[in-house]
Amino acid sequence: MLKTRLALKHIPGPRPSSGLWGEEWELYHSLPGSAYLRWHKDFGKVVKINGAFGHQILSITDKRAISFIIGEGTYSFPKPNGVREWFKATLGEGILWVEGKNAHEKQRRTLAPALSQQSVRNLTHIFYETSSKLAFQWMKLFDKSHAEEVEIEVTNWAGRFALDTIGRAAFSYDFDCLSGEPHALAETLDGLTNNENKLTSFYMRALFWIFPSILSIGKKGEMIRRTKQELGHIASKMWRDAKIAGDSEGRTLMALMLKADQAAGQYMDEEEIVSQMRTTISAGYETVSAIVAWVLYELSQHPTVQLELREETSTSRDSPFDELNNKYPLLDAVLMETLRLHPAILENHHEAADTITVPLSEPLPGTFETHLVIPKGTTIAIPLNVIQTDPAVWGPDAHQFRPQRWIERKDSGIRSGRELLTFSEGPRSCIGKAFALAEIKALTVTLLRQFAFSCPYEIEAFQSFVIRPRVIGQGHSSLPLLVRKL
Repeated sequence: MLKTRLALKHIPGPRPSSGLWGEEWELYHSLPGSAYLRWHKDFGKVVKINGAFGHQILSITDKRAISFIIGEGTYSFPKPNGVREWFKATLGEGILWVEGKNAHEKQRRTLAPALSQQSVRNLTHIFYETSSKLAFQWMKLFDKSHAEEVEIEVTNWAGRFALDTIGRAAFSYDFDCLSGEPHALAETLDGLTNNENKLTSFYMRALFWIFPSILSIGKKGEMIRRTKQELGHIASKMWRDAKIAGDSEGRTLMALMLKADQAAGQYMDEEEIVSQMRTTISAGYETVSAIVAWVLYELSQHPTVQLELREETSTSRDSPFDELNNKYPLLDAVLMETLRLHPAILENHHEAADTITVPLSEPLPGTFETHLVIPKGTTIAIPLNVIQTDPAVWGPDAHQFRPQRWIERKDSGIRSGRELLTFSEGPRSCIGKAFALAEIKALTVTLLRQFAFSCPYEIEAFQSFVIRPRVIGQGHSSLPLLVRKL
C-alpha cells in the first residue's frame, strides 16, 4: 500500500475527511454521485480518493483513459476482488464474476445469442404481455377504489414486472409476480439491496474492497446466502423442468443452453448453468426495475413531455421490435435521457491487474504528462454521473431532464459513444442492453395508453445496489405516483 501511495502522490484529490474511513463515509451519506461531481470540478479528470484504512482509489473521467480501460485494455482491468466476491456470494461464478479473456468470452458465447437483436425481436410480444398484465392489475386497483385517480407505489410493481419478464422471455417460466400476491423471490431480492440505511450496510460497503470476507458476516451475510439459495433453488428447478420438457428448438436463453447441453461432448456443469441463470434473473431485476421507476418519475415531473410521448405512441398497438426502436424518436429520447441522468449503476469499478500505463486526453494539472502510471492493485472508479452531465458535452442544461437534446444531437449528426456509459462499452459491455431497452419501451407505451402520472412527493436518489428513487427521508426505495385512468 505504501508503494501505491508514493506512486500516486502527484495525483490531486481531497484531503481525507476521516483517517479511518477516508471518503467512504461521505460517499455513503451524501446524495449518490454528488461527491464525485464536486471532486472532479475541483481537481480535474483524474482524482485520487482515500477509502477505508488508506485504500487508494482513482476516480477517472478522462475520455481517452476510459476508452483504454474499458476497451483495448479491458482484460488488464478486472473487477476488484471485493466486487467479484459480492457476485460470487450472491450469484455464483457467472458472467459478472468471471475474469480473463478466454473464460469471459466462453461464458459470453453461451449467453449472447439469446440476448441478440434477433432474439429480442422474437421476444417482444412477451414484453407486451407482461406489460398488459401489469396494467390489468392496476385497473383492478381502480375498480376496488371506485376512483379515477389512485396512488400506486411504483417501485414494487416495477420489480415484479422485471422478474416476470425475464422469467418468461429468458426461461419460458412464469414467476407469477404480477398477481399482486406476496412472492418469496421478489421479497428476497428486494430485501437484499433495498435496506441500505443501516450502519452495518455502511461497514460492509466501506470494507469489502479490502476485506471481501466481510460479505459472509452478520445479518447482511445471512441475507446474501439466502438470496443465493433462493435464486439457486428456482434456477435448479427451471433447469430440471426444461431438461424433462426437452425444448431446445427455441431462441430463449433456456433453449440455447439446452441445445449446448445436448451437443456431443458439450455437457455443461449444472452449477455453471445455475450461476448463469441466477445472474440473468438478478441483472434483469435490479437494473430494469430501477430504470422503469425513473422513467415514470421523470414523466410525472414533465407533463408536457408525457403528453407529447402519449400522442407520439397513441397509434401504437404492440409495435414490433423494429418499429419500437425506429418509429418513435421521442420514446427513444425519453429513455436515453433517463439513462443519462439516472444510470442504474453509478460507478464502474476496475482494478489494475499489473502496473500499467494509461493514455490521457490531456495532461494532469501542473504537468505535461499525457500518460498515467497506475500501480498494480489500484482500484479505479469511473463515475458515470460526472461523465453524463458534463456541460462541455451536454450543454449548460446538462443537469436538466430535456429529452429533445437527443433528437437535436441526431439531427446534427452527433453519434453518442462513450459519453453514455450506462451499459458500459467494449468487450465487457452489458449483453442484455437490447433486451432491457425493448422491454422498458414496451411497458412505457402500454402504460401511457391507459394512464397519466403525477407525483405529489419530493423524491431523491439513493444508492442500494443500484440507484433507486425514494421519498425524501425514507430508508428504502419508494415512488408513490398519482395514477389517473384515461
